[in-house]
Amino acid sequence: MLTLVCADRVGIVAAVSQFLAERGGFITDSQQYADRDADLFFMRVAFEATDDRMRDTQTLRADFATIGTRFVMDWSLEEARHRPRMLIAVSKGSHCLADLLHRWQAGMLAVDIMGVVSNHPDMRRITEWHGIPYHELPPNGDKAAQEAALLDIFERGRSDYLILARYMQVLSEQMVDRLAGRCVNIHHSFLPGFKGARPYHRAHERGVKLIGATAHFVTADLDEGPIIEQAVERVDHRATPEDLIRIGRDIEAQVLARAVSWIADRRVLLNGGKTVVFR
Repeated sequence: MLTLVCADRVGIVAAVSQFLAERGGFITDSQQYADRDADLFFMRVAFEATDDRMRDTQTLRADFATIGTRFVMDWSLEEARHRPRMLIAVSKGSHCLADLLHRWQAGMLAVDIMGVVSNHPDMRRITEWHGIPYHELPPNGDKAAQEAALLDIFERGRSDYLILARYMQVLSEQMVDRLAGRCVNIHHSFLPGFKGARPYHRAHERGVKLIGATAHFVTADLDEGPIIEQAVERVDHRATPEDLIRIGRDIEAQVLARAVSWIADRRVLLNGGKTVVFR
C-alpha cells in the first residue's frame, strides 16, 4: 500500500504506475485527488506482487525513494497486512470503547490495540475481559503527571495513534503538539454548538432537530481539528434528553469506528486544517 502527498504537477501518476509496472506490481485500487487551491496532490495505491521483485518491502522503499525525492513527496509504503498500533483513552463512558473492542475482537478492525488508559477505574472490567491491558492514570488530579504517564504508555507500546474514546480530559498544548496527526477524538455535534456539561439537555431545551457526532484529529483548538468523519440523525419534539443521549451515543460509536477503520486502511491523509479521505 502506497500513500503520498506532494505539490501538484504533471507526471506523478505516470511515475508511480511505471515504477510498479516495472517491478511486477498489479494495481488493485488507485485513488487520487488534486487540491487546486492548495496546489497539493494526494494518492493512495493498493497493489499486489506478481513476482519476487515486489516481495521485499525494504528494497521497494529504497527504490521508491528516488521518485519521492524527485517529486518532494511525503510518502509511506507499507504491506497491506501491516496493522497500526493504537492506544485507547477513555473516562467513564463505555459506548465508544465497547464498540471498538467488539469490532477488534470480531476481526472488523485491522489494528493492534496496545492497551486502554483511563483516569477512572470503571472500564477495567470490560477491557481486561477482552484481554487488553488496562492502565489507570495517577488518580491525584495532577494533569501533568497523568499526561506523562499516558505518553510513557504510548511510547513504550510503540503506538502509532492515540484514540480518545470519550476521554473527558482536555489535552495540554504540549501533548497535542507531541501527537500531532496521531491523536483522534470523537465528540457530539449540534447546531448550535453546545460545549461543556449536559450538552444533550441543553440541546433538548433549544429543540434541536439534528444530532450527530464528529471524529477529528486533535489540535490545540478544542474540537476544531481536521475532520475525518461525521454523521447526523434527525429527531423531533417527542425526543427526551434521555432519547438524545441514547441516539447520540450510537452515532458517536459508529463514527469513531469508521474513522479508526479508515486510518487503519491508510485512507486518511492530512491536508492542512482538513483531510482527504479515500473511501
